[in-house]
Amino acid sequence: MPRKERHVVPNKEGGWDSKREKAQRASKHFETKKEAMDWSRQKSRSEGSELIPHRKDGRIQNPDSHGNDPNPPKDKN
Repeated sequence: MPRKERHVVPNKEGGWDSKREKAQRASKHFETKKEAMDWSRQKSRSEGSELIPHRKDGRIQNPDSHGNDPNPPKDKN
C-alpha cells in the first residue's frame, strides 16, 4: 500500500499552502508557516499520512510520519 503524504509548501504569492501529494491545488492557504503546520499536522494525523514540510527554497525539512511508516527507525537498544 503506497503511503499518503501531505506537504506544507511556500506559496509563490506569499504565505504557505497545505497540499496532498500530487495535488494541483492547495487544500488550504495560510499566512504563516506555523498556522500551516498546525493545521496540516492535525489533518495528517486524521488521514494517517506522512507530513512533509518544505523550506522557503523548496527543500524538505524534518518529515513526520502519522501513519504506517514503511521504513520505521530501528531500535538501537
